[in-house]
Amino acid sequence: MREITASGQTVEEAVQSALEQLDTIRDHVEVEVIDEGKKGLLGVFGSKRAFVKVTLETSQIEEAETFLKEVTEKMSVGADVTTTVSENHVTFDLSGDKIAVLIGKHGQTLNAIQYLVHLVLNKDGDQYYTVSVDAEGYRGRRKETLESLAHKMADKALRMNKTVTLEAMPAFERKIIHGALQTNEQVKTSSEGAEPHRHIVIKP
Repeated sequence: MREITASGQTVEEAVQSALEQLDTIRDHVEVEVIDEGKKGLLGVFGSKRAFVKVTLETSQIEEAETFLKEVTEKMSVGADVTTTVSENHVTFDLSGDKIAVLIGKHGQTLNAIQYLVHLVLNKDGDQYYTVSVDAEGYRGRRKETLESLAHKMADKALRMNKTVTLEAMPAFERKIIHGALQTNEQVKTSSEGAEPHRHIVIKP
């Protein structure tokens, strides 16, 4: 958050001066009028300048995007970030040469980055956002892999007539498994264990 006081012949002129100094637009600031000033005789004599206090609100999303860029730089991966906002969901899409480093085994590194970005984005903002951090379409491919795994493990549970336990995975991935099998009336899915070792169990 940045705050400056500016003056001008009129309130509007003072605001304009502040916007130029902050290099921003009217929509991104809060304006508090300290003194409206007054026009003097013939518009000159005894005139008093207007003073305003202008506060630039740092956008939560911009802050999270900056954090994400810093993380990728510290990992020595120069990644480009594309940000898409849909209502209260923000998607940060990463692209670059060493993208596999950011994904990690089974997306574990990407999931850790996503968790941190979620914390930064929601730490002290007014608006609550859900977050996805993707890397060149990895999330879509992972979703297909998980759905395929869900059906394969459900078949295994039915074939062997016993409970099948999947590896631990984050909540949003478990949700994909539950979703893939919710129309299959021959099996029942549930999440068991404590984070970060919570996993899905498929029962016939």
